[in-house]
Amino acid sequence: MTSTSATDDLRPKIRAKGRTTDRTDLDEIRSLLKGISCSRDALIEHLHRIQDRYGRLSAPHLVALADEMHLSMAEVYEVASFYHHFDLTEGGETHPSLKVRVCDSIGCDLAGAEALIDDLEKALPEYIRIQRVPCVGRCAEAPVAVIGQNPVGNATVDAVLRLAQERSTKPRIPLGIDYDAYRIDGGYALLRQFQWGNISTGNASEPAAGRILLILDDANLRGLGGAGFPVGRKWRILREQPAPRLMVVNIDEGEPGTFKDRHFLERDPHRFLEGMLIAATVVDVVEIYIYLRDEYAGVRALLERELAALRADPPCSLPPIHLRRGAGAYICGEESALIESLEGKRGIPRLRPPYVAQVGLFGRPTLVQNMETLYWIRDLVQRGPDWFIAQGRNGRMGLRAFSVSGRVTRPGVHLAPAGISLLELVDEYCGGMLDGHELYAYLPGGASGGILPASLADLPLDFDTLQPYGCFIGSAAIIVLSQRDSASRAALNAMRFFAHESCGQCTPCREGTATAARLMAETHWDLDLLEDLCTVMEEASICGLGQAAPNPLRCVIKYFPQELDHEPNG
Repeated sequence: MTSTSATDDLRPKIRAKGRTTDRTDLDEIRSLLKGISCSRDALIEHLHRIQDRYGRLSAPHLVALADEMHLSMAEVYEVASFYHHFDLTEGGETHPSLKVRVCDSIGCDLAGAEALIDDLEKALPEYIRIQRVPCVGRCAEAPVAVIGQNPVGNATVDAVLRLAQERSTKPRIPLGIDYDAYRIDGGYALLRQFQWGNISTGNASEPAAGRILLILDDANLRGLGGAGFPVGRKWRILREQPAPRLMVVNIDEGEPGTFKDRHFLERDPHRFLEGMLIAATVVDVVEIYIYLRDEYAGVRALLERELAALRADPPCSLPPIHLRRGAGAYICGEESALIESLEGKRGIPRLRPPYVAQVGLFGRPTLVQNMETLYWIRDLVQRGPDWFIAQGRNGRMGLRAFSVSGRVTRPGVHLAPAGISLLELVDEYCGGMLDGHELYAYLPGGASGGILPASLADLPLDFDTLQPYGCFIGSAAIIVLSQRDSASRAALNAMRFFAHESCGQCTPCREGTATAARLMAETHWDLDLLEDLCTVMEEASICGLGQAAPNPLRCVIKYFPQELDHEPNG
């Protein structure tokens, strides 16, 4: 099966108008892409290949790429300029030979990212360029800098200089459980049994796929990417769609404060892959696309290695599996924007209906599922739904992987009962607050989930429990603030993030986030105007980015009125 229609080969070749393709540049591009498909959906992958090889995307190379892929220069340029991780140049200018990206999102801001950036700008040589970037998915190690493809956790100037001097271009690969070790420990046995129709759990009169769906229903498993849609129901919807069906795994973990997917992948990648293949078999998909955020270079190398091992010695029949690389765009966490990106386009959310379950990747019915959701499939089927639902607390059911950062003694991913309160989570799993810090506020769902005061730290943390308070749990990214921090500063950081990451398609989000960030940086907040902006963003934005952007701002107004007349946040 190919990922483009048969008519694509019949299109007339479109030359890059306005620029002449240089023969040397064309030869370089052809050499780089030799033996690799030049279908339209491969555009972003090819842009990565060019930048990995030459350190930038020069205009002459983009012209040559457009010529080679039979695309217009406008099509290539609009994609290359949309994603943050592509460095575009005209070709003649000189660029620093090394770039240091420093995260300035909420967790790193709490840990001193501003001071680190200032010190790096004074200490680093001229050939190194400092770039502020949004969350890189390592909030437990804040502040974080990334040099090439390798992160520096708990970054200091000396640590950054040491790694910069190594000038290594290869990512460090995490020491996850490899294919052989996973198979020895019983891995992929469940997948084999399922494909043979020999699942021993559930009602024996049900087909194997039906038994797995009943297990998901009984466990009340909901999508763990943030939306919380019931997994069993989603899979049934897809099974009702006409074949062929596709599957997309969303690992574009860009919500500030979230790093659970990376945590699980670095340790046990095949548990996820087996769950993915079980889902693909239940839904009867013919092809799988894994979309991994570009910041996770080490995980990408790990998955490339383990997928190669899986294909070389498959436990059973496998569908084609494609590992695709994001390019730095938070909006691509939205499922329709992710699909646009997989098709080699800008990550612009689609208007719905139709929904991606009906018309998704390449126009085909598509199952889009978060990585962590699939990670739990093997345990749920083998241990049964009773094991899972017995883990809850405060009237809730199941387990949640909480990404905890901020002013706690032990930040990191903590597997805890769904419904646990923030107070219980910090005391029982995070070693309490840092010395000298007292709980002041917390963000229960990353930058978009709102901000709650310490007086509401006893609320159950789960789907549907926080909405009455103007918040939601989303992907369970918990950022803890102390009396030394400012909720309004955190809200401004979040709003600037949304303004930076807005795709720009709709005016309410594009203009609303930028205007709100400007107003929030002032000493006195114009509450009436800010509320008007919040209402327009919430009600008129096309996708969840603009709809959720007002949450932190509204929470500050509601729960932290003492901060409204303050010194400028800067």
